[in-house]
Amino acid sequence: MANDPVPGLLARAAAVLEAEFAHLPGLESTLDESAASRILEATARRLGDNYPYFHPLYAGQMLKPPHPVARAAYALAMKINPNNHARDGGRASSEMEVEAVKELAALFGWAGEGSYLGHLTSSGTLANLEALWMAGQLEAGKRIVGSEQAHYTHRRISAVLRLPYDGVAADSRGRMSLEALEAELRKGDVGTVVATLGTTAIGAVDPLDEILALRVQYGFRVHVDAAYGGYFGLVAEQLDEPARQAYAAISSADSIVIDPHKHGLQPYGCGCVLFRDPGVGRFYKHDSPYTYFTSKELHLGEISLECSRAGAAAAALWATQQFLPLKPDGEFARGLARGLRAARELDRRLREDGRFAALSAGKPELDIAVWAMRGSDARQAGERAQLVFNACAKRDLHLALVQLPRFWFGGADRDGDRRGAVQCLRSVLMKPEHEEWLDRIWDRLSAAAGEAVGE
Repeated sequence: MANDPVPGLLARAAAVLEAEFAHLPGLESTLDESAASRILEATARRLGDNYPYFHPLYAGQMLKPPHPVARAAYALAMKINPNNHARDGGRASSEMEVEAVKELAALFGWAGEGSYLGHLTSSGTLANLEALWMAGQLEAGKRIVGSEQAHYTHRRISAVLRLPYDGVAADSRGRMSLEALEAELRKGDVGTVVATLGTTAIGAVDPLDEILALRVQYGFRVHVDAAYGGYFGLVAEQLDEPARQAYAAISSADSIVIDPHKHGLQPYGCGCVLFRDPGVGRFYKHDSPYTYFTSKELHLGEISLECSRAGAAAAALWATQQFLPLKPDGEFARGLARGLRAARELDRRLREDGRFAALSAGKPELDIAVWAMRGSDARQAGERAQLVFNACAKRDLHLALVQLPRFWFGGADRDGDRRGAVQCLRSVLMKPEHEEWLDRIWDRLSAAAGEAVGE
């Protein structure tokens, strides 16, 4: 592991924080440091029983290490442990949340006082829950539809909220099929369409611009789940034309979800929901006289379904965005572009190697590459994928397995049957370091494939 700068950063910042409260009477610690040290060492050993999520050789699931500034700011805030439900419980961190969320809203073209309503959540799941809850308030009794490749949380959340939900077929790129969507819209009972910008399976980008064009004719709300792909708007000019058009249209959506704990370099527990119409705040309105009495300004708990929320998450996000501003020409955006290039380069190599079958419809839209193994049928291809997965792990290269439609890979079965799914391999190249590590990743993958299939 590289030298960790966080302890030094945290020690210097902690001294500043201590000075802020130096006027208070001192408190004596009753901590048994020897016992605590033993417990923490045991904790560290237990935590060592993990995959190396922080390392570029971990390229399986959507796990990106928090930035050192985020880690230090989060730990610093935990000295106070603010609660961003009410201003009384999180005075400074509430202001930090408002400022950080304003920068996220600007990323989607929503800027200026009173031009949106938004707040952080404890996860993307909770953020999507709030968006679909709002859809149910505004379009009561109407259906919600989303691509069959949308995150499973939408169907599950709709069930929790007792809202009708249906899936819409996806095309060979994993994008929502406009023909299938329009067939649902013609039924006249769709109130909300969920468009995904960056599916969790392959990073597909739904045709948001064309979905919004259908809204003119059929009249429905559009919720954009950009939990994974939202930040790629910063590098939209490097995306394929269909994806560029989708990101260019995002400001016309009714609600947007983004997860700073994915590409935003944050610790887990940091999602965000945004609404284009600030008037939806009326649905959140409630009274809590023992928490909302300290300020006449809006309390974040008054525009959130969650009550207690970690102010430390807001402090970490604010600090990170101060250090790495969300600008198209900034270091943060360059990190996204490096992951995008890494996925495209891996995809290129896969297409040139006869042992692998890449997506037949084209290269990755974001920074996720998926591929099937060549085989006489889906069963053999899936078995080979499992063998390669295992052989990679022995070489400290950690990939992921995913079930995907067989026709996405050209329907290579001998019997010509394109129905059903095939077990594939998946690599999420979301760390900026993945670009420079790609040769080493490829060498391990190629060797693992040779061991697994004997070629």
